[in-house]
Amino acid sequence: MKVLVVGGGGREHALCWKLARSPRVSEVLCAPGNPGTAALGRNLPVAANDIDGLVRAAAQEQVGLVVVGPEDPLCAGLADRLRAKGIAVFGPGASGARLEGSKMFTKELLERHRIPTAAWRRFDRSGLAKSYLETVKTWPQVVKADGLAGGKGVFICKDLAEARAAVDLLMEEKRLGEAGVRIVIEEFLEGQEVSVMALTDGHTLLMLEPAVDHKQVGDGDTGPNTGGMGVVAPAPFVGKRLALAIEQRVFLPLLHALNLEEIPFRGVLFAGLMVSDAGPKVLEFNVRFGDPETQAVLRRLESDLFPYLLATAEGKLEEQEPPRWSPGVSVCVVGCAAGYPGEVRRGDPITGLERLDGDPRAVLFHAGTRQEGRHVVTSGGRVLCATGTGEDLEQAREQAYGLMKRVHFEGLFFRRDIGQRPARVV
Repeated sequence: MKVLVVGGGGREHALCWKLARSPRVSEVLCAPGNPGTAALGRNLPVAANDIDGLVRAAAQEQVGLVVVGPEDPLCAGLADRLRAKGIAVFGPGASGARLEGSKMFTKELLERHRIPTAAWRRFDRSGLAKSYLETVKTWPQVVKADGLAGGKGVFICKDLAEARAAVDLLMEEKRLGEAGVRIVIEEFLEGQEVSVMALTDGHTLLMLEPAVDHKQVGDGDTGPNTGGMGVVAPAPFVGKRLALAIEQRVFLPLLHALNLEEIPFRGVLFAGLMVSDAGPKVLEFNVRFGDPETQAVLRRLESDLFPYLLATAEGKLEEQEPPRWSPGVSVCVVGCAAGYPGEVRRGDPITGLERLDGDPRAVLFHAGTRQEGRHVVTSGGRVLCATGTGEDLEQAREQAYGLMKRVHFEGLFFRRDIGQRPARVV
């Protein structure tokens, strides 16, 4: 069966890498893809936000399954359009994608169904938001854009001045466009952050292994938030008791809430959670595979990924056996272009990629690259994702960092402390 993966980043490269190993997949297509996905299958010259073009391509190529990577096409209704054509698709329709498309929608849903989350307030006028902030007694506070902001819409503000500046940036200056027309201000939660993904066809849940993302740009969790600088999987502090609590207090109630409110969902629920002695609380929900969490999680998945994605799309997830995971740990380190998460330069040649050919341990995912003649060059802020596996965390770190040091481009930087946070098993 042909599979079409929508997107062109590190997450999509990891999905193509895993799907290309399935004996049930005859060809992997990726739209638009990148040089890494081109080595695994065939790239299609269709942008991830070209809904009409993607529907035409899926029909013309007679694909058996479409796997949607990014959130934008899901929120724009790509999955609805594909299902209307009778094409199986892994990803929710526009109604389910609102879990990521609107912070307010998600917060209200969590509140109605008593799913634990941070206390919050909604605002659609900057003056009211700043007036509220002047009454706040505890800091930090978190200011969030309501809409899709590419991982750049969350501001952890240590005092009133920073919070007012974040409100102005979003609502007055409109730096993030329509995403910041409405905002959420919520309490800052302390604890250990964990990313958890679960496949669901709307009736059955299949929990994947938890992961720890490192969101801030600098070592020691310093600097602005990014889309993710590195991941460790499984999360070293998530024991069986906490894993069960996450499933029972967060995922099962959310699935029940979606069914009660008649919101169909076939795809992956991706929760960002804060864990403390009070248990897990929801920071946010996404409706697609995490990036770069997917790169680390799939490195340890021994089972064939394809049957799970197809069963989810067809509403038959309950027929699948639990997945098998390799022992040990996986680590993903993200190599970025200078200036990230702000403005970055593009078009710098990447050297060293040719030395990785034929090395089965060198699993390097392309995140922001493009082919320019005979050269692979940078084309985004997060450029490469070096992954490593090992019997323990140090072995996995050694392999991932050793791989990252084998490639180079002008301005390359990465965090040196992925996986070195102290953690207490819960």
